[in-house]
Amino acid sequence: MQVLILNGSPRADGNTMTAIGEMVKVFEEQGVITEVVHIGNRDIRGCIACGTCAGTGKCVFDDAVNELAPRFEKADGLVVASPVYYASANATLIACLDRLFYSTGFDKTMKVGASVVVARRGGCSATFDELNKYFTISGMPVASSQYWNSVHGRGPGEAGADAEGLQTMRTLAANMTFLMKSIALGKEKYGLPEKEEHLWTHFIRDDLKKG
Repeated sequence: MQVLILNGSPRADGNTMTAIGEMVKVFEEQGVITEVVHIGNRDIRGCIACGTCAGTGKCVFDDAVNELAPRFEKADGLVVASPVYYASANATLIACLDRLFYSTGFDKTMKVGASVVVARRGGCSATFDELNKYFTISGMPVASSQYWNSVHGRGPGEAGADAEGLQTMRTLAANMTFLMKSIALGKEKYGLPEKEEHLWTHFIRDDLKKG
């Protein structure tokens, strides 16, 4: 089992990394290989909807997103972690995820996803929901824990005092490991679910266009 972890904080060793660290300890105890990639301080621009990736299979901007793509394809699970800014994730992480999910054509079905959010006080639930949407549009099961996946802390090291939050991280990692292993066994015995041809419904119909 392999898990790719994206740290969306600009601070490599901040409170977000404290939360990630609790998960890494459990993953390693369970024999899961982890790779933590620090994204929050990278120069990553947003998607420009050019459509180049549809033909090339990679993003037109050759930066960290294209570096992450093969690692994501190889991984059994993806953890995205972010501090909370204005009840939202770090904009750099969002730009990365928009392009990473859109530009990669490989099947993400049954890769397990988990989001982790860190805040001084509020905005965790909104950010948690925002990050989970990348998984649920891609056929990726979302790992859960004993509470929403949030840790609280503002100043350096404060997250280490959030005992319940850190326990939530450890429980999340244990549950995610179980889910990945269970899916691997299911794929071996039953294979992946059969897929229908994708149907596209556009809300502007040709017969209603004017001019």
